[in-house]
Amino acid sequence: MIVYNILDWFFTVFHTLLIVFSLFGWIWKPLRKLNLAALLLTAASWFIAGIFYGIGYCPLTDWHWSVLRELGETGLPHSYPQYLINRATGIQLQPLTADIITGTSFGVAFVISSFLNARDFIKKKKQAEKPQRKSHK
Repeated sequence: MIVYNILDWFFTVFHTLLIVFSLFGWIWKPLRKLNLAALLLTAASWFIAGIFYGIGYCPLTDWHWSVLRELGETGLPHSYPQYLINRATGIQLQPLTADIITGTSFGVAFVISSFLNARDFIKKKKQAEKPQRKSHK
């Protein structure tokens, strides 16, 4: 059972950090590309793998739920944010409320990250095209 307890904490910490990074990783310029990649992988999981497993599918949640079931947990919610908020605060969100918060937060982060990455790319491209001035002494 100790292995499952360790896995539970691993998934809780890792998944939480991934969520926080996905929502706010665009703030620090050196991490923007990685942030956008994380958001795109999340979208692929939710909407492409979701075709086969249900929209919003996340393998991390699936694996964590398996661990929690081994630990005797039952009645797990359908979304990880719903579970995480309940685990951290004791607040029981309704599934629709959790989905709205999750989807809106993801959408805002995706739009901001996409915009900033595009802006950075265009700015870098313009600087590369700018003729280099030769200094005359």
